[in-house]
Amino acid sequence: MKKIEAIIRKSKYRVVKEALHEIGVNFFSYWDVTGVGNEKQGHVYRGVSYSTSDIQRRYLSIVVNDDFEDITIQTLLKSAATGEVGDGKIFVSDIGETYRIRTGEKGGDTLR
Repeated sequence: MKKIEAIIRKSKYRVVKEALHEIGVNFFSYWDVTGVGNEKQGHVYRGVSYSTSDIQRRYLSIVVNDDFEDITIQTLLKSAATGEVGDGKIFVSDIGETYRIRTGEKGGDTLR
């Protein structure tokens, strides 16, 4: 099993969510996060321009079986991309085991 963590633009969340549902990824967690990166956002307030390095993003945490890793990553890459700096990052790590709390069962079937 793999844990796929993606940091994406908040404006792309709806498109990404729909794309994940289309491929059968129907459960994942997400958080609104603020990060610091290479992108510098400028803001104008009452005619005064100022910049900040704090960037608003959405953080997705998705756990999939090994055979679903590639399609999930490709879906994220296609649906989250704008082609501009600041589109985000994807991180992949191994998951040793999963358990379904309700029944106590363990293994890859708990993801279904």
